Amino acid sequence: MAVMHQQRLPDSAESAAAEFLVVCLCAEWCGVCREYRSAFQEIAGQFSTARFHWLDIEAHADELGDLDVENFPTLLIKRREWVLFYASMPPSPSHLQRTLRAFLQQSADESRAYAHASAERRGWQENIDLRRLGPDELARICT
Repeated sequence: MAVMHQQRLPDSAESAAAEFLVVCLCAEWCGVCREYRSAFQEIAGQFSTARFHWLDIEAHADELGDLDVENFPTLLIKRREWVLFYASMPPSPSHLQRTLRAFLQQSADESRAYAHASAERRGWQENIDLRRLGPDELARICT
């Protein structure tokens, strides 16, 4: 089931929102995920410059391809086509807030450089399943 924060924004804010995407990959059976969901929704309300989605990996396993989710919650944070973060994250709202604030402070050029600054991050950019999870695909599978 998807969240969430898709309110109509002014054109400049909507343009910025199109740049950032935050996806929580969880499972309904996971107690930690169920407890984290309300905090994730609250954070979505605090960051109008990003689109947030809650994605149940079991309900949408066919659409996720070979994505490997080992721990919950796993977060995917993208700016445009660049994957900035793809890993499990402690289910602490403050951790996600700090991470998002840091990414939101980057210029587009800084985000692109960050996305390619390590072998792990370069691998994320080449992962077809991560690349495919963009606003259009999430709108399709999360409705």
